[in-house]
Formats: sequence, structure tokens, C-alpha cells
Amino acid sequence: MSSSRTGRPPAQRSAGRPAAARTVRDNPVARLYTRAHRAWDRPLTAYYLILGGSLLITVLGLVMVYSASQITALQMSLPGSFFFRKQFTAAAIGGVLLLAASRMPVKLHRALAYPILAGAVFMMALVQVPGIGMAVNGNQNWISLGGSFQIQPSEFGKLALVLWAADLLARKQDKKLLSQWKHMLVPLVPVAFLLLGLIMLGGDMGTAIILTAILFGLLWLAGAPTRLFVGVLAIAAAIGAILIKTSPNRMGRLACIGATEMKPNGDCWQAVHGIYALASGGLFGSGLGASVEKWGQLPEAHTDFIFAVTGEELGLAGTLSVLALFAALGYAGIRVAGRTEDPFVRYAAGGVTTWITTQAVINIGAVLGLLPIAGVPLPLFSYGGSALLPTMFAIGLLIAFARDEPAARAALAMRQPRFGRKRGAGGSVSPRSPRRWNTMRRRAPAARPSGER
Repeated sequence: MSSSRTGRPPAQRSAGRPAAARTVRDNPVARLYTRAHRAWDRPLTAYYLILGGSLLITVLGLVMVYSASQITALQMSLPGSFFFRKQFTAAAIGGVLLLAASRMPVKLHRALAYPILAGAVFMMALVQVPGIGMAVNGNQNWISLGGSFQIQPSEFGKLALVLWAADLLARKQDKKLLSQWKHMLVPLVPVAFLLLGLIMLGGDMGTAIILTAILFGLLWLAGAPTRLFVGVLAIAAAIGAILIKTSPNRMGRLACIGATEMKPNGDCWQAVHGIYALASGGLFGSGLGASVEKWGQLPEAHTDFIFAVTGEELGLAGTLSVLALFAALGYAGIRVAGRTEDPFVRYAAGGVTTWITTQAVINIGAVLGLLPIAGVPLPLFSYGGSALLPTMFAIGLLIAFARDEPAARAALAMRQPRFGRKRGAGGSVSPRSPRRWNTMRRRAPAARPSGER
């Protein structure tokens, strides 16, 4: 019988280990679960999930925008790649904003809160000025920049509310004022209602719902008592019910929830054709570019209903992949907010996560027929530079916060240049210095003394 360096036979070594350790080592499923759990709990997991998930969503969105918008562009006597080029330009600018936000210190983020809020309020007020603001699909919430370029200031209002409210709540928490309900509500709720009022003047209730969700997420993170939380929620629900009841268009959208057949007057056309697109995709879809519904049957195929075209061309596998990427992004945002000791980072990360996940749920829920059509794009995925730019800046915030965790900072400090070599005096590269690979594993000693494990 063979023995090892310990001097004990294998049977005795196995008997000496605890039963739980033997079970994990002998069971391949348990071994795989243990490795996955350790990898999931590493300090840089949130950083890689946010960076990788957001980039994958953006790239896949560019592909689907190109596929879904070709027919619409040709019907408008435009080049087939017209919308794709505009979206690619916005993604390139957004990438610069993401990189800048990810490298900014937290103090600079806090310093930008008030200027961004003031700029957003100013632009949202300009929307209502005749000759400056313009209406698109019945909503007066756009500003023309000349030519085919437009901007929707309400999209920047989401980022403004997140940054300003995070800074406000963090300062009040440092002064131990959040235990008083008046300090928790004022001036947070009045400023949020100001933004909501400017948005609703243009008739954009979908963006108003997302802004309301951000407000509630921030109040929940601030530890608002249940009665206060329920009171604000009741007021918002009452205002929303009045706005829906007094608008035939919104009542019609509410009536289309779960619709599978169009009504005699033509209502629910978009909702029903969205379901048709998803149903015809099958498991793996009809292939990129092979959608039938985008040939004029499905309105807003490259914006609000791009998820339906994704289901038709990429099938259930494609839609589940998109859902998994958003789920990973949401988990990483929650993890960043939950592990930090900085109150500003917690509120800002929680606000951004609430914003992106709520908007994704509202968009996908409308396409699936589970929610009314709110007219909001799928974050990072749908066509629209006004929505893409602030969202990518917000993703940069999450990346900066994920890198700033103490454990993540320590892990990044341990990393060596992937192809770097040690430099001698004067900056010269030593030809005999070994190549240092980018790895988190501990290096084993060159030799082990006999008899050690």
C-alpha cells in the first residue's frame, strides 16, 4: 500500500478528515457549488458584473437596433443604417461618460449633484417654452438640437434626482437628522414633486413612474418608517389614479393588459403584435434580421418594443439572456449598496439600481402584456441617445463605487501588469525578469520541505 509524505496510508488520511469535507470532495456537484460560491463572493465580483453586464447589454442592443430599425429607416426614405449610426455615436459618447464617471472620486460626484440638478430643471422648463420644446407621439418633452438630433431632458432628471438626493440624505445622516420625519421628507419630496410636475406637464407618465420609484427607493434606504412610507405611496397612487382616469389614452393602455386580440376599433394593436413577435420566435428565434413584425406591423420596433423583436429573432434563449444580464446588473448594484460604509455611495448605488431595474421591468412587462404600455425604453438596449447617455454615466457611478470597496481596492492593488516586466534603475527593462501574470492566486513556494503538506 502506498503512503504519502505524511506517512499515513490514503484510507487513514480520508478517515481523518471531517465527514462534511469528505462529502464536498467526493461529490462533484457539491465541489462545483463550492467553487461557484467562492467565485461569486470574491471582492471584484460586483465590479466585473457591472462592467461586463452593461457592456454586453449595450453591444447586444446595438445589434438589435440595427436589425429592428432598418425597415423603419427605409420607410422614411433614409439609409438602412441611419438609426444604428446615431445609436452607435451615442454609445461612443456614453462610453466616454462611463469611463469618466468610473474614474471620478466620490467627492467630485457629490460636487456635481447640484449643477446637474439645476441644469436638468432648467432644460425641463425649456421644454414648455413655445418654439423650443417639441412634441413627439403626443408628449411635449423634447428639445430640438437641429436636424435630426433631439434631446429629452426628463431622462437627465433621473440622474439629477439620484445624485442630489444621495448627497442630501448622506449629509443629513451624518448630522443624525434622518430620525425626524420632516428632515427625511423636506426638501427631498418637494424637489422630486417639482421634477414630476415638469415631466407631467409634457404628458410623459412613464418617466414620472420611474422617478417616483427612485424616490421610494431612496426613502426605503433612508429608513423611512412604515406609516410615512405608506402615506407618501398613497398620495402618489391617488395622483396617478386621477391622471389615468382623466386621460382616455392612458385608460386605453390600461385596458390592453393581457390582450391577445385587437379590439374592433383598432386598440391594443401594438400590445397584440408584440405578443405575436414573441410567440413566433420559438426557442432560438428566426435569426437576426428575419423578423416579420418589424415590417410595419409592430410600432416602435427599435425603441419601446425592441424586446419583442429580440424574442422573434433570437427566441426564448435570447430574451432569457437579456433578462439574466439585467438580473446580474441589479444584483451587483444591490451588493455595492449593501457592502459600503459611505452613506452617499449607498444611496446613489441604491437609486441607480432602482432606476435601471424598475425601467427594465416596466418595459419588459409591457411587451409581455403584464403591465400597461408606458412608453419607456429598455435601459442600454433600446434606441435613444437621450436615455443612453445618463444611463451609461450612472453605470460609471456603480463601477466607481464597486472599485472603491475596501476589499476591491485591496484586490486591485495586488494585481500586477499582465505583460509587464520589472524595471531597473532609470526605467530600463530587465531582460531576465520573469513575466508576471494577472492572477489572484497565491504563489506556491519554490520547494517544500519533506514531510510538509
